[in-house]
Amino acid sequence: MFLETDIKYLKGVGDARAKMLGAELGVASFRDLLYYFPFRHIDRSRFYRIDELSGTELPALQIKGRFIHFNIEGEGARKRLVGVFSDGSRKMIEIVWFSKIQSLSNAYKPGVEYVVFGKPNFFRNAYSIVHPEVELYDPEKPPSGFRGVYSLTEVMRKRGFSTRMLQTLVGNLLENPRFQDIVDTLPQEVLERYSLMPLCDAFRQMHFPTSPQALQKATERFKFEELFYVEIHILRYSMERGSRIPGYLFPKIGDKFNGFYFNVLPFELTGAQKRVLREIRADMKTGRQMNRLLQGDVGSGKTMVAFMSLLMAVDNGCQGALMAPTEILATQHYETLKGWADPIGVRVALLTGSTRVAARREIHSGLESGDIDIIVGTHALIEDTVIFHRLGLAVIDEQHRFGVAQRARMWRKNRVAPHVLVMTATPIPRTLAMTVYGDLEVSVIDELPPGRKPVTTLLRYDTGRMEVDRLIFSQLRAGRQVYIVYPLIEENEKLDLKSLEEGYARTCETFPGYRVCFVHGKMKPAEKDHQMDLFVRGEARIMVATTVIEVGVNVPNASVMVIENAERFGLSQLHQLRGRVGRGAEQSYCILMGKAKSSADTKKRLSIMTETTDGFLISEADMKIRGPGDMEGTQQSGIAFNLKVADLSRDGQILFRAREAAKSVLIGNRPLLATGSEGVMSAGDATAALPLSTVSMEIVESEMRLRFARSVDWSQIS
Repeated sequence: MFLETDIKYLKGVGDARAKMLGAELGVASFRDLLYYFPFRHIDRSRFYRIDELSGTELPALQIKGRFIHFNIEGEGARKRLVGVFSDGSRKMIEIVWFSKIQSLSNAYKPGVEYVVFGKPNFFRNAYSIVHPEVELYDPEKPPSGFRGVYSLTEVMRKRGFSTRMLQTLVGNLLENPRFQDIVDTLPQEVLERYSLMPLCDAFRQMHFPTSPQALQKATERFKFEELFYVEIHILRYSMERGSRIPGYLFPKIGDKFNGFYFNVLPFELTGAQKRVLREIRADMKTGRQMNRLLQGDVGSGKTMVAFMSLLMAVDNGCQGALMAPTEILATQHYETLKGWADPIGVRVALLTGSTRVAARREIHSGLESGDIDIIVGTHALIEDTVIFHRLGLAVIDEQHRFGVAQRARMWRKNRVAPHVLVMTATPIPRTLAMTVYGDLEVSVIDELPPGRKPVTTLLRYDTGRMEVDRLIFSQLRAGRQVYIVYPLIEENEKLDLKSLEEGYARTCETFPGYRVCFVHGKMKPAEKDHQMDLFVRGEARIMVATTVIEVGVNVPNASVMVIENAERFGLSQLHQLRGRVGRGAEQSYCILMGKAKSSADTKKRLSIMTETTDGFLISEADMKIRGPGDMEGTQQSGIAFNLKVADLSRDGQILFRAREAAKSVLIGNRPLLATGSEGVMSAGDATAALPLSTVSMEIVESEMRLRFARSVDWSQIS
């Protein structure tokens, strides 16, 4: 195929440049070069004057003028060629080269008109341009139009390889007679339905746009293309798995569920909880394995939904398991579930790393015989020695804390795969959920139980420390408890952050008479559990901690969360920490302590926390600020795609269209799916089917092989 031709055969490349392009940019074929897009574009029709330059952060730009003279300065490694360049005004700018000094000093002549293109640097009160592109000015062919600026490595620059050279190579490829005959990577049916720019036109406009509008259309096409194949990949896998992995059939709601619902349930379920339970119930009636993600903000009632789902398994002759990332959280879940289960005769047990040998042996026996209905535990549940009689539902809490392989071991315990419900209290933006977690069905509890008072969030600086102390004192006197969170354990002179050790000492001194405990990730598990237990039992009234308490501590009596150096945390992490308070009936407070000298952007970012308690709004804002790659847990999913053009934080609408197109293609072309996949996708799906021609189907399959042959090991996820 033309696009797969080795890059060394392109006019202007050869063996040496091919080796450099491959090693430095990963460009090994014609296709790689065409998809190596500029990171931005500049208008080459405009010339800047030197006296227009202002500020310290300037983009690459071009200046027309003449060199006045050249000097070779410095010695050895500091040797450089400096040309003084004038555009005819009273101001001048230095042009500097650190390599190929002799050849360049002979190449450029004073008094000759040139066009210099590069990024001005401001140093020692003057501007200079280092290693720019320089070309003779031809009044008959002045620079015009938009041109791309490409990312180049320092190695390439030192070897004299410039953006202009890469532009020339791309131009040579676009002018190749065979270029116009390349097959579009998107089916014609998709191009027409979604009014997308054809591939050849899009390549030309991405590298040499004729207008900003044409560049935008080309960019949107490539974003759509990238996301379309990501969604095809995810949805096809999900649909194939649905057809080939059977699950237990749970046809009935029985005595345990009804007994709990009508006689034990301590409060009325919210509308959102009821909706999610209906979704789970529908999944477990199909005879295929459920694989569902349950999102819900802190305090939304996910644990209750999980328990009632486990009762569905018990009512249908199966066992249930709930796995949590820490012993503290597992123990809290066990105590909660046991309190609900005892009145209806459901047997619940707890298995953690601390479980004694005799008790462990008894639990293993009870699980294998079926005497235990529901097991709650930590990683201990996935040990080979744990054998279930008939595990029907596995619930994974705070699922991003578990690796892919760890989660997979849980649902390989049976001959028949158990249904899987993974839960997270970290709200995931829709765009991220549709890609990173796109193989899961998603349920959202977007409603808090009635009577919950929103946590009051305040942004304060060191100058307001006394006000914060007064608030803490008032809550302590009222019998409440307080968290104080620090980003570091020990003092670090390089970082001006409050340390846990320093904070612990200050807290003990400031609040005498109140017991203070402390927790951090480097403590031995037994000591950490002891300190946490002091706080859970109310013996310690103040807990000084690092983010180890982000999940897994449920103390309804805690009413104040103080977060030191709040600017060092992501918004989603701040929201998680805030969720440690507000669990009781009393008004609670979250105090974000920041630096008074923080930048305006930092203060604006933190102010988002004071404006909303909606975790989904916060997660969207966090992703826009930090980018999807930094969001906690995305790499843990095992399905983190390397997007080159699309940006999940900004391209939500394009993603929704691409997913719709992917669904349409999969519904309309069953041969794209594994045998027996008929009916896997909901018959009521509103997406109109899009049948493809044989040629179009071959295009899709070819692109799938090219893009994802080595990207995801689905065997670790299924």
